Amino acid sequence: MALALSHLVETSSAAASTRSRIAKRDAIAGLLRDAREDEIDIAVAFLSGEIRQGRIGLGWTTLAAQRGTPATDSSLSLLDVDAALTRIAATSGKGSAAARAAVLHDLFARATAAEQDFLLRLLVGELRQGALEGVMVDAIATAADVPVADVRRASMFSGSLVVTARTALAEGAAGLARFGLALHRPLQPMLASPAEDIADAMAQLGTAAIEWKLDGARVQVHKSMDDAGERIAVYTRNLNDVTASVPEVFEAVRALPARELVLDGEAIALDAAGAPLPFQQTMRRFGRKLDVERLRAELPLAVIFFDCLHLDGTPLIDRPGRERFDALTRALPAALVIPRLVTADVAAAEDFYADALARGHEGVMAKALDAAYEAGSRGASWLKVKRTHTLDLVVLAAEWGHGRRKGWLSNLHLGARDPDTGGWVMLGKTFKGMTDALLAWQTAELLARETHRDGITVHVRPELVVEIAFNDLQKSPQYPGGLALRFARVKGYRPDKRPDDADAIATVRAIFEAQAAREGAPG
Repeated sequence: MALALSHLVETSSAAASTRSRIAKRDAIAGLLRDAREDEIDIAVAFLSGEIRQGRIGLGWTTLAAQRGTPATDSSLSLLDVDAALTRIAATSGKGSAAARAAVLHDLFARATAAEQDFLLRLLVGELRQGALEGVMVDAIATAADVPVADVRRASMFSGSLVVTARTALAEGAAGLARFGLALHRPLQPMLASPAEDIADAMAQLGTAAIEWKLDGARVQVHKSMDDAGERIAVYTRNLNDVTASVPEVFEAVRALPARELVLDGEAIALDAAGAPLPFQQTMRRFGRKLDVERLRAELPLAVIFFDCLHLDGTPLIDRPGRERFDALTRALPAALVIPRLVTADVAAAEDFYADALARGHEGVMAKALDAAYEAGSRGASWLKVKRTHTLDLVVLAAEWGHGRRKGWLSNLHLGARDPDTGGWVMLGKTFKGMTDALLAWQTAELLARETHRDGITVHVRPELVVEIAFNDLQKSPQYPGGLALRFARVKGYRPDKRPDDADAIATVRAIFEAQAAREGAPG
């Protein structure tokens, strides 16, 4: 029997109504057990707040207009909803708006009030049920009765929770064991956690590799050579193929003698003196398919690698950091390898950090020598130390400006990710650090994501990640998280990051606790 939409809506509501991670897991696992093989993909996508068709161009106004009298009885299945969305996504050309509206109207007419509300929030990206990736991984493991670590690892290599769920539920642990690092199948990058300073990082790691922290664009490069020829692909941190946009990276890797490589690094734009340009300048080169050669002449890119995950038939992802670093230096010339100091000496690390800052870089990374590469994870094996505090936050809303900023959305409402609820914790507002060009871009992008208005405030889908610099944090009863940013200003938007990549509220609280401890220490 087909899985009813009402069953999934009830599961979503149950997950949203509890802060218990275990309760969320069990609710979702129960539904996944009930799903047929052809329903698993849809269920996992919906419970993750997504649809399989991707963006289908339906805004809040269009959707709200279709909400008529709800059905009294539930008759929709997951397959019905998915089929309707597929028809909408495939409809284009003359008369398409009316045809799409007709499909949407029929869908909403068959939905109960609860189902209408769910569909509306799902389609505008406002679903808040706490079924983020970590909870979903736990739920898949529970439903399939396999170890969580197996699901997490398979998801890391497959790059898709949907594929992982389908495999786990159909084939169990044996099916998950087939997933591994494969050339030209990019995997999520390993991420870093913040450290208060060099001494804090060294206290956590002991002897560590200290590297420059570049303010560039993360790239993962795959190279293979076989009877069919040579293949090189460059992927972003979001796993998009941008090979055509960055010929300098392609050419640098093509010149290497290794036949098989998977490299992790950064592409960065440099000025004539070799100093790094702002991140926004680097991002001008990404995703461009036209005028690449002209842009290359105006804004050349350098590429520097800091990790090697595969070398000539040998997977290295599970090897300790020191082995991966050694492989990197064997396979690449020094000019392509990140400057690195291995030390347990805090003073030596401080000197290296000061030199990185003097060269225009934003800080250093401190990396454990015995840790494997944890793709997609933000753990304690990689720590970042920067001169100023910054957080990657999501824009929740913005207020119309006045005076010289009249007509532009200016004052941003900023939120940190809350993994426990799947929602966002507001940390304050800022209108600082914005150029006229940024204000114009920001206004257009936010209006395209508008969900509703409240006076001068435009609420938006939480999709845009912005890097915010700030002086410190303070306690604040005004915001639900109890904390607020002081002297916050926009450093720049991060189009290379997804909302799931934003900093979590736990990171913000850790920064506040470290700040309080420092301020309370004797001078």
